[in-house]
Amino acid sequence: MNIALIAHDSKKELMIQFCIAYYGVLSQHNLCSTGTTGKLVVEATGLKIARHLSGSQGGVQQLVSRVSCNEIDVLFFFRDPLNAPEDNHPDDMNLMRICDVNTVPLATNIATGEALIHALERGDLDWRKNMI
Repeated sequence: MNIALIAHDSKKELMIQFCIAYYGVLSQHNLCSTGTTGKLVVEATGLKIARHLSGSQGGVQQLVSRVSCNEIDVLFFFRDPLNAPEDNHPDDMNLMRICDVNTVPLATNIATGEALIHALERGDLDWRKNMI
């Protein structure tokens, strides 16, 4: 499956720890991310991640495009709802909207992230392969 990773600045360390904890599951899939998130996760884990631009430079928009074209099966977007960057807020909302439109499972916090990663591990999301 194609999995995208994004994290607001205040959640990047959480994303790193999540990727370390679930390295075994994530390493079995094709990963992509926004630039800075991907750089930090690769440095900490060694996971192979295709990196797009940083979120503030258009990386979120690139992922919106990939979700729209059914190129992303699952998205982990650890966001900070209290301190989200104002200039990225419309892009963030568009990303979440396009996930809903395209029926892409989306985790926006650690609780939904862990539920989604366990579903991936069990193979519960294999139905997505037949949709594309």
